[in-house]
Amino acid sequence: MGLKEFAPYDAILVAAAAPKIPEPLQEQLSDGGRLIVPVGAEDHQHLVLLTRHGSEYTTERREGCRFVPLLGRHGWQDWELL
Repeated sequence: MGLKEFAPYDAILVAAAAPKIPEPLQEQLSDGGRLIVPVGAEDHQHLVLLTRHGSEYTTERREGCRFVPLLGRHGWQDWELL
């Protein structure tokens, strides 16, 4: 997930909803880098802003939203959407 070979990133925008924050993307942030991702259930999520501070992360829950689901290892499995 992501493009590790070009990391670290100052900002990452995820345009598909995930059940939780994808860990591989957190690891690709630079110190002070930010990740915005819609997190929640398939039918309703909240934007979550994650900021990296060295080996620590802070999160802020933002606006409600609805995005298409992120599929695969760090998202939903196909069978979970049936």
